Amino acid sequence: MSEAQTTAPVEATEVPIDRLAKMYIRMRDRLQELTRIYDSETENIKLQMATVAGAMKDQVQALGEGINSVKTEHGTIMLGKKTRYYADDWDAFGKFVISTGDVALLEKRVAQGNMQTYLENHPDAAPPGLSSVSEITVTVRKPTAK
Repeated sequence: MSEAQTTAPVEATEVPIDRLAKMYIRMRDRLQELTRIYDSETENIKLQMATVAGAMKDQVQALGEGINSVKTEHGTIMLGKKTRYYADDWDAFGKFVISTGDVALLEKRVAQGNMQTYLENHPDAAPPGLSSVSEITVTVRKPTAK
């Protein structure tokens, strides 16, 4: 059994707030460092995978038109087609959506900052069907050098 498992938990209210702030900053800094390492390593692997995927795509396409999969000892390689859509001109696209009434062309998500600004400017005019959840958050800043 590890020491962490045998030590009785300490109530957070028993730890001085200055020490809690120090612990929090240390943990946040460690989490940021681990995230940086993770992001760097996964980015390298993704680049390598893209290179290998490109080579597989080239080899499958070289086999001839109409061939879109190859079965190997280690797995089946399949070519597919993925199309992504984006608006080059949001004003024109927005007018199109409004004119057709086809709001299903947009994803269902509320723009958080825009809604906050709207509600600040129109406190008595919340849109129907809108819900919100608020929570108290904690932010810890390192002390500034004096």
